[in-house]
Amino acid sequence: MVYVFLANGFEEMEAAAPIDILRRAGAEVVTVGVGGDKITAAHGLTVCTDITADRISLGKELEMIVLPGGMPGADNLENSPEVQAALDYCCENNIYVSAICAAPKILGHKGLLKGRYCTCFPGYENDLQGAIPNGKPVVVDGSFITAKGAGVAMQFGLKLAELLTSKEKAAALASSMQYR
Repeated sequence: MVYVFLANGFEEMEAAAPIDILRRAGAEVVTVGVGGDKITAAHGLTVCTDITADRISLGKELEMIVLPGGMPGADNLENSPEVQAALDYCCENNIYVSAICAAPKILGHKGLLKGRYCTCFPGYENDLQGAIPNGKPVVVDGSFITAKGAGVAMQFGLKLAELLTSKEKAAALASSMQYR
């Protein structure tokens, strides 16, 4: 199962692309509302989430969490005790943690990226405490996946699908979606 955490002010593309691609790949994706079950994105889109953050279950079925960026969405995610608990659980159990745009700062503030290669939206590098930002569109280092921003949301989603399934499955999805 994959939890995609959504908080008011999230970036629409950074959530929608990974959700869509992971579901096409056959992953069980659950959208999680932080602060309620109706969440309004950075550009006014309101979505109804599958569950609220107080209903998440951290257990062996969890394969990955996804933290979309956007502001103030990333700040709202960072201030959530449930998101913090999910991050702790994933780190303790070597479960994939992915973050895009401003959201890698959440990982940086916790010291999770120390000594790791990563990327983020330009300007957030100072929030990545001890990390090695390399400016690439999508970066995988161990169980951490980071991405630059909305413009690489498809590439990000395809990398997540590859990690949960296979390189071949992700390539087939990219081809079927006309992604170059």
